[in-house]
Amino acid sequence: MKILITGGAGFLGVRLARTLLAMGSLSINGQAAQAITRITLADRAAPPGDLAADPRIEVVTGDLNAQLAATPSLVAARPDVALIYHLAAAVSGECEADFDLGMRSNFAATHALLEACRALKTQPMLVFASSLAVFGQTALLPLPSSVTDTTLPTPQSSYGIQKFIGEQMVADYGRKGFVRARNTRLMTVSVRPGKPNGAASGFFSGMIREPLAGVVSTVPVAAATQVALSSPGRTVDGLVRAAQASDSDWGPLTAINLPAMTTSVGEMADALKSIAGPAAFSLLQWQIDPAIERIVATWPTRIASPRANALGLHADSQFADVVHAYISENPQAVRL
Repeated sequence: MKILITGGAGFLGVRLARTLLAMGSLSINGQAAQAITRITLADRAAPPGDLAADPRIEVVTGDLNAQLAATPSLVAARPDVALIYHLAAAVSGECEADFDLGMRSNFAATHALLEACRALKTQPMLVFASSLAVFGQTALLPLPSSVTDTTLPTPQSSYGIQKFIGEQMVADYGRKGFVRARNTRLMTVSVRPGKPNGAASGFFSGMIREPLAGVVSTVPVAAATQVALSSPGRTVDGLVRAAQASDSDWGPLTAINLPAMTTSVGEMADALKSIAGPAAFSLLQWQIDPAIERIVATWPTRIASPRANALGLHADSQFADVVHAYISENPQAVRL
């Protein structure tokens, strides 16, 4: 079996690739498991050296739009690809600051990828990483107390709009039989290792990651701010399960909400203090950023995931477990 991961050198792409390689084989659409013979990681940057050294890994670097416009395209050059994970995207803060970047990276690239899949005429499975940012609220259009799989998306950011457009395109290409569509809405992922990115949600990882490394972290929202979170491990579990599910188990082509735990920024800070002590807690600097606060305030905080639950997926039980997992998985990044 051959797999393509766009955004394959990013945090989730790397973790997903490592998970698939460790599994060794994968069942797609409820069929018998097949050995994974090749995973192509497409990204602007190269993946970690140890991952790239695996003989089952192929690395393609460069701009995704350019790769899809090339002759042959990224997809056409791999006509026997059975599964595509579309993770590549410009993140929320970047899209709000640069409209053209978001439309090119999140809308145009997704459309080009779907067209390339359509041209194959082999109906590869495509797992699209959407976002809880497709849900947004305003005073005139409040969200329900709990957002479900069937809640009407009402995005309040360019990123959210672009992800919702992507969901609808993937669903329609699936309805037409060009791809086997799997739309997954990812929650805010914490704790992400590595460097900060341009996402408005980036501080949800930074406020844990940086203090554990002995570095000051700015928290741009009030302690009472609530958020729907998922650990990296649970998020990748959801992406893998999406590919494994049969059409009948998956159900409608509309997106499913991956499970999330609800916590507050203050509770996250308390978990940091209880695990790493006052020295780490003291490295949090609370400085409200109105721009980030406005974006985060529109996101839902309580998520119901009945379709994901039916597939055996469940949320993390408490945030302290997520912090412990980060420390266990990234000992080299922990100083306190």
